[in-house]
Amino acid sequence: MTQDNRIDRRFARLREEGRKALVTYLVAGDGGPENTVPLMHQLVASGADLIELGVPFSDPMAEGPVIQRGHERALEYKTSLRKCLEMVREFRREDSDTPVILMGYANPIEKMGAEPFADAALDAGVDGALTVDLPAEEAGPLSEMLSARNLRNIFLLTPTTSEERIRAITGLASGFIYYVSLKGVTGAGNLDPEAVRENLEHIRGFTDLPLCVGFGIRDGASARAVSEAGDGAVVGSVLVSAIGEAADGAAARDAVAQLVGGIRRALDA
Repeated sequence: MTQDNRIDRRFARLREEGRKALVTYLVAGDGGPENTVPLMHQLVASGADLIELGVPFSDPMAEGPVIQRGHERALEYKTSLRKCLEMVREFRREDSDTPVILMGYANPIEKMGAEPFADAALDAGVDGALTVDLPAEEAGPLSEMLSARNLRNIFLLTPTTSEERIRAITGLASGFIYYVSLKGVTGAGNLDPEAVRENLEHIRGFTDLPLCVGFGIRDGASARAVSEAGDGAVVGSVLVSAIGEAADGAAARDAVAQLVGGIRRALDA
């Protein structure tokens, strides 16, 4: 990879500014497909640096009940991987700078095919992919397809990842590393910032990539606590919950604006 892409540029800019990344997640199609792109723009306007767009899947095994319900709601609208790509293309008509990562599971990519997926992602304006259930041992072909198109393949590391696998995963990863802050699913509690700090320091011995912390980040205080040792915080369940509870698209955007704005202010304080 000789060229940088939006993800690389965004982290470089944040480093220069001495700021932490706010990575925000929503499920494509949740709250109605017509509301997804307006929500993406609202995330950016409220202070998000990167957007993870969840690709709805019938068995999102890493997700807690909140995001599982978001996937179920999106699937009721028949939101597919191709529709997710169309949403990114629409988002790009007004925003050519904000990095967008497709976060999902291997099955939809396998169904489309790795090369057609990589081509379609590039054409739509996607910057990278995070495939939760694709192990490093099987990720080489997709990584090659993405890398050839200057797209990033982002991986998860957890508190239980062995040193051998940290070495293997960081060797394949690009863009940034998503560090799972705790044992369990998205939205779980019991966040231990000191344990996060120790694990991030260990991971830094293997990679120069930015380290962003997710799972269990629900407000400004938790985002700031994990970001002190890392390069950013990933916020998902609290946003998906707000979207699910909103009466309509406007109410969802208002709720997201309040949540993201508060977390942004805490990170910048």
